[in-house]
Amino acid sequence: MSEPHRDAPKPGDRLALPVFPLSTVVLFPGAECPLHIFEPRYRQMARAALEGSRLIGMVTVRPEHVGDMAGDPAVFPIGCMGRIVQAEELPDGRFNIVLHGLGRFRVTDEPKRPPERLYREARVLTLDEPEAEASQVLQLRNDISDLFGRLIAAVAPQRVGEIGPELVADVDDATFVSVLVHVLNLPPVERQSLLETNGVGARLGVLDSILRFQLAGLGLSRGEGHGQVH
Repeated sequence: MSEPHRDAPKPGDRLALPVFPLSTVVLFPGAECPLHIFEPRYRQMARAALEGSRLIGMVTVRPEHVGDMAGDPAVFPIGCMGRIVQAEELPDGRFNIVLHGLGRFRVTDEPKRPPERLYREARVLTLDEPEAEASQVLQLRNDISDLFGRLIAAVAPQRVGEIGPELVADVDDATFVSVLVHVLNLPPVERQSLLETNGVGARLGVLDSILRFQLAGLGLSRGEGHGQVH
C-alpha cells in the first residue's frame, strides 16, 4: 500500500505527532527507513497514522534509559519526522512500513495520553534546514568522497567496487549524508549528534571530521577495531 502525494509540514509549524522511540534507529531528512511494527502500542500507532496524516516522529532514546524501553524512556528532544510511503499489514496485525524522512523537529512537550491511546504523542516544532554555499558543499562532498574511498580501501578492500565513493556519486546532498551514516555504521549517539547539527552543509563538515579521525586512527594502529563498514 503506497501513499498519495501530500504536502510536507513547513519549518516553524507546530503540530502533534505520534512519536516512536527507538534506541538504535536515527532517521535523517531524505532517508528511507524500513520498520517492522509488532508491539501492540506501535501497531495502534501505525494504524492511526495510516488513517490520518501518515506522519510519525522518530526519536532516539537516551543511552542511559535504554533499559526503560518497555515503558516511556527519556528521549533526545530533536527528532526527524517521517511519512509512511509504503505499508503492509500482516494477517496477525503486525505492519511492515517504510518511512521517508521529511524534516527535523524539536519536542516542545508531551501531554499525558488518554487511557485508550497506547502510544506516545508529542507537541513538536518543525525546524529549518539552513543552506550552505554551493561551492562549500561541493568541496566537502569531494573531500568526503576521497576520504571515504581511502577508508574503504583500508578496512574493506574486497568491497571497494560495492560500497566505494561511486555509491554516493549521483545522489542529492541529504541522501549523500544518510547513505554514509548507514554505511559507516556510526553509533546511535554519533548519528543523533549529526541529526542535531543544523543543515546538510554542517553535517557534511561533521562527516568530514569523522572520516579524518577514523583515517588518523588507522594510521596509528590498524588493529583497533576500525573495520566497522558493513
